[in-house]
Amino acid sequence: MSGLPKQPFNENVIVGFDTADDAGVYRLRDDLALVQTLDFFTPIVDDPYDYGRIAALNSINDVWAMGGKPISAMAITCFPKEGVDLAILGEIMRGGLDILTMNGVALLGGHTVDNKQIMFGYSVTGVIDPNKVAANTGASKGDSIILTKPIGTGIISTGIKFEKADPDVVAGSIETMLTPGADAASAMRDFDVRGATDITGFGLLGHAWELARASKVTIEIDSASVPILPGALELAAAGMLTNGDRTNREYVGNDIEIAGDLSKELRSILYDPQTAGGMLISIAPERAETLLARLRQNYPDAAIIGRVVEHKSFSLFVS
Repeated sequence: MSGLPKQPFNENVIVGFDTADDAGVYRLRDDLALVQTLDFFTPIVDDPYDYGRIAALNSINDVWAMGGKPISAMAITCFPKEGVDLAILGEIMRGGLDILTMNGVALLGGHTVDNKQIMFGYSVTGVIDPNKVAANTGASKGDSIILTKPIGTGIISTGIKFEKADPDVVAGSIETMLTPGADAASAMRDFDVRGATDITGFGLLGHAWELARASKVTIEIDSASVPILPGALELAAAGMLTNGDRTNREYVGNDIEIAGDLSKELRSILYDPQTAGGMLISIAPERAETLLARLRQNYPDAAIIGRVVEHKSFSLFVS
């Protein structure tokens, strides 16, 4: 979208596509704005019901990442007319609907196209107070950086594809993906968080880079503090990497400095694309521990993984 001409100024667009944020925000009135997002992807687990559930949470998370409350959704489906049992599509949609219903999101309809590759997801609309938006432009010098969930789901999904992932590792990854971001969004509102994003396709480093770039700061990440899913490092060492391992490195480019002693497996974990990943939250250091304690009630692996400093010659530093 960076190649598109800039739209005429609209004072009601609070968050547009120019900072690559998780969702767009459009003001309806002084105390009410819409939050809008869309996401869909190919299957990453074997069970169609779980795939539908994960796809729904992955889409809703973008509204929660802005501090918003999701209210409605439209399904987006690519599915072959022939060669695959339609009962599988039914299970995918059932899983998605269960998650929407559980989180108070009304399914209004959707659109399906004939396609050889199965893909599924939702466009989601939420509401928010326009004065309380958490955006990727809101990180401030001195802030602590909190990550709510462990990373490594992309590598584990590749392990599932090649039948290299142990059942316990798979179960842990699915449990993490199926942990909603609703409680994180509630905590962000209560703590008046203004800088946040969720970790999805661009991986921890890609989304941290977006947060740093949009906020015009440098983010320093302590890799030893980053929570990692059990089994992910071992699968990375076995070569179970996604295409995102390469494309996310290209995305961040040279605007990063990584300590030379980090293993190649750990680097791959940090670049690994996530599905329904955790929130990356920027908050004043004097409030970080209190927020962390609140988050750990629902996200036991939540951790302070870094800090925000004045912008240097690069946007990310990883030690």
